[in-house]
Amino acid sequence: MTQWVLHVDLDQFIAAVELLRRPQLRGRPVVVGGDGDPTKRGVVSTASYEAREYGVHSGIPLRTAARRCPAAVFLAVDRKLYEAASAKVMVTLHEVDAVVEVLGWDEAFLAVQTDDPESSAREIQHRVRAATDLDCSVGIGQNRLQAKLATGFGKPAGIFRLTHASWFDLLGERATDVLWGIGSKTAKRLSGMGICTVLELSRADPQALAAAVGPATGPWLVRMAQGRDSSAVASAPHIARSRSRETTFQQDLEDWDRVRHEVAVLVRRVAEDVADGQRRAVRVVVKVRYAPFTTGTHGRALTAPSSDVEAIEQAALAALDAFTSRRPVRLLGVQAELEV
Repeated sequence: MTQWVLHVDLDQFIAAVELLRRPQLRGRPVVVGGDGDPTKRGVVSTASYEAREYGVHSGIPLRTAARRCPAAVFLAVDRKLYEAASAKVMVTLHEVDAVVEVLGWDEAFLAVQTDDPESSAREIQHRVRAATDLDCSVGIGQNRLQAKLATGFGKPAGIFRLTHASWFDLLGERATDVLWGIGSKTAKRLSGMGICTVLELSRADPQALAAAVGPATGPWLVRMAQGRDSSAVASAPHIARSRSRETTFQQDLEDWDRVRHEVAVLVRRVAEDVADGQRRAVRVVVKVRYAPFTTGTHGRALTAPSSDVEAIEQAALAALDAFTSRRPVRLLGVQAELEV
C-alpha cells in the first residue's frame, strides 16, 4: 500500500463550535471576537462563512467587521469551550489507524498506509462528525505540504487530492504566497526579483535565492515551489512553541509610564502560563499597536532559560525600550518563546 498524508482542518472551527450551542444562528453571519461588543476595540477571532462573504475575516477590527456586515451577530471569545471541542476532535483522530500530528486547535496531519486515501478521508469526516457534530475538510497529498494546500481546495466539508502530477496544473500560475510558509512580505520580495508565480519560483536558481534571502531559506523556497517536502508526520504530542497575552485598550495609552505598567501586567499573566506548562522561556517579544492601526514588534533573549517573572519582565521591558516612537498605543502584547 502507498503512504499518504492527510491534512484534517475543522471548518470555521470557532464559529462552528458556537453554532452548536446556538443553532438558531445557523445561516446567519456570525463573528467571534473580543467580548462580543463591536462598538469596543478588539479584533475578529473568526467569522462564519456567511460573514466572510462581506469581507469579514480574522484579524480585522471588530468595528470594521460591523461596518462591513451590519447584520452580523457578534459573540464573545470562549477559549475553554473551543479547547474542549478541540480535545474531543483530537481524541477521535487518534482512534484512526494512522500517525497523528496535531498542529493546533483545529488541524492535524495523519500519515496513512492505503491504496484509497479518499476512503480514509471519508472515514475521518464521519468519525469527527459523529463524535462532535463538527465538519472538517481533508486534504490528501504525497507529503505534508501537498496535503496542507489540498485542504483549501476541498473546503468546506470536502476532500481533495494534490500530488506531484497535478501540482503545477493547479498552482503553477498562482502567486507565490499561495504556498504554505510564504507571507506577503516574502512574496513582495520575490516579486521584486521578478519571481511572481509558483512556477517561476520552482525554476529559480537556488544559489541565487540563497544569496538574496539566506543560505537555508533560498533553496527551501525553491523546493517548496516544486511541491517537495521531506518532513515526516510526527506522532509526538503537540507542544506549544510560545505563550502569549495581549490587551486592546478602549482608550489609547498616551503615557508611556502606563505603557510600561501594562506590559508588566501582561508579563505576569504570561509567566503564569509558562510556569503552568512546565517549560522555560528563552526569548520575549513585545508587540505594540499604535493608534490608529500600525503594529511593530521587538524581541529580547533571556540571559538563561527561565520561568521567573522578573527575568521575563526584564527582557520584555528591554524589548519595549527598542520602540523609539512614543505615539499613543491601542494594543500591547507579550509573547514568551519557549525552550524546545
